[in-house]
Amino acid sequence: MGAPNPWFSWAYVQANRDDITTALTQHVLLTVEAVAIATLVAVPLALVAFRHPRLSGLVIGTSGVLYTIPSLALFAVLYPALRDRRTTVLVGLVVYALLVLVRNVLVGLRGVDPAVTDAARGLGQSPTRILLTVQLPNALPSVVVGLRLATVSTVALVTIGVVVGYGGLGQLMYRGFTSLYRAEIVTATVLTLAVAFVADVLLWLAGRLATPWARGRR
Repeated sequence: MGAPNPWFSWAYVQANRDDITTALTQHVLLTVEAVAIATLVAVPLALVAFRHPRLSGLVIGTSGVLYTIPSLALFAVLYPALRDRRTTVLVGLVVYALLVLVRNVLVGLRGVDPAVTDAARGLGQSPTRILLTVQLPNALPSVVVGLRLATVSTVALVTIGVVVGYGGLGQLMYRGFTSLYRAEIVTATVLTLAVAFVADVLLWLAGRLATPWARGRR
């Protein structure tokens, strides 16, 4: 009989704790950095599209075209240009998160009740003040939804970084598939799902705390 090849193995986790911790840390950091950078880029783009409707199609269209590029192909194309595995994966993740975030910020801004904006304008508030104190706060629920979607999808996409040798938990999955070691595959998969779940719950809680008025309406 061959050696045991279980789907779940605590012995594997104990024996490979350092590898698992390194891959998990890499996965989480890539996710956080990618979503943070994408948010910093997406919010100004959405504001430009909101303030200048003629540019809306260009902003959404460009981010949409980038989103349709297969992740394997994107990473493979970026690596020769950037010559750095981590940067390649990070740039790719930012590109994919942009469309989700831009669309949700724009939807949130467009969904603000015009009567509220008119009331603020009638009180003599400047366009910038209206944006900061009325429009963005009212758009926040939609922004949080976009952050949750972008974060969960980014957690999944990090694993594709294995194509350039920097895929976080994807490295363990690939190694497990290569060696047909089931416990390694399952451990990496479960941890990836756990990261996505925890991140989604944390953002959901943060969204509830940041938008008490929305909770009250519901």
